[in-house]
Amino acid sequence: MQNVLIVIHLIIVVALVGVVLLQRSEGGGLGMGSGGGGGVGGFMTGRGQANALTRATAILAGLFFITSLTLAVLATQGRTQRSIIDGAPPPPAQGAPATPGAPSAPNAGGGVLDQLRQLENNAQPQAQPQAQPPQPSAPAQ
Repeated sequence: MQNVLIVIHLIIVVALVGVVLLQRSEGGGLGMGSGGGGGVGGFMTGRGQANALTRATAILAGLFFITSLTLAVLATQGRTQRSIIDGAPPPPAQGAPATPGAPSAPNAGGGVLDQLRQLENNAQPQAQPQAQPPQPSAPAQ
């Protein structure tokens, strides 16, 4: 359902852009020559063209608005509201020993960056130090 509505929404967007670009500029002097620019020839003339394009723009804008709201409602259905604070670990107790890598300040409850560093350190496997091969000693002089 959502994919079909997205396709319809995109068709409306393209049509709306096309209709807006077809409308005749009423000022600004950006047209070609003194006559106002390249119109659509004998397609429609005068007031009839302005009314049809204005009505088409209004209809397409209304459809765009409706499809935008519908897509927003469909996108939020089935989602549960949750907070990032719910996933944070509880602060350490007053008499609890300090965790490794935590700041040694007496009232430091561990900020977000400290918690992220701790999670990163816990996620990485502890690397075992490899034995260095013996290096040849320099001859004595």
